[in-house]
Amino acid sequence: MVLYFSATGNTEFLAKELSKRLGDSSLNLINRIKEQDFSPVASDKPFVICAPVYICEMPRFLSAYLKKLPLTGSDKVYFIMSSAGYSGISSYLAKKLAKRKGLRYMGCSEVVMPRNYFIGHYPMQSGEEIKQRLLNAYEQVGSIADNIAKGKMLRSRHVYMFEKAITLPFNPVWSKLKLKAKDFAATDKCVTCGRCVQVCPLNNISIKDGRPVWSDNCTHCMACIGNCPAEAINYGNAGASKAKYNFSKYKHFLNEKNTDIHTPDPKIYKRRKNG
Repeated sequence: MVLYFSATGNTEFLAKELSKRLGDSSLNLINRIKEQDFSPVASDKPFVICAPVYICEMPRFLSAYLKKLPLTGSDKVYFIMSSAGYSGISSYLAKKLAKRKGLRYMGCSEVVMPRNYFIGHYPMQSGEEIKQRLLNAYEQVGSIADNIAKGKMLRSRHVYMFEKAITLPFNPVWSKLKLKAKDFAATDKCVTCGRCVQVCPLNNISIKDGRPVWSDNCTHCMACIGNCPAEAINYGNAGASKAKYNFSKYKHFLNEKNTDIHTPDPKIYKRRKNG
């Protein structure tokens, strides 16, 4: 069973590719997270948890959800981290999570994917760099799937003590002080489709007077910006001047390379029961 959360398609691509190559099922956790659904997930095959990396670790909301989610059947768990180039202490925390849940930790692989985060000094990457990262990721997924199928451990990057010393106290402070939603806004291009409401994992967006409105509980996952069909959402001045990223914009490139990749379903995010 491949479990995943994906904001703009990178991690979904990895999860779907792994499930296809392993002949396994996959489960998008977005609606479970939004609805705080902790009904057990059972699998006879090892669990494979695919997650992005935010501020050098797995998203804190995802980690908190997984800690409470009962996983039954197999006692083995693999972790795949999608990062823009540095996975930080994510493998160290993944191992702790596995131990806490009484599961056998089978290692963690980092896959470098295109960056979807552009707030602050982070630049968006060129089209050629994005394509090269996707090609490299596709090849790496094959190796990862082969190791999982053979029951081998995945090799994790060594996490140094100084990384833990910096990240563990820094992350919660940064998350509280810097991950603000006050600068998100929709332009006149907004068509009030409600897509941003559907894809926000923290239920932080609502529609008022025909426009999305952001509350205070934000994780800067970029799901609202990256999935807006009208490209109507910006973050301060940065959003207007930088391109928005979504994997779906580049999936045709891999198809052209005859990779037979999974095509994300645009309806993966169901509407909430209350409307």
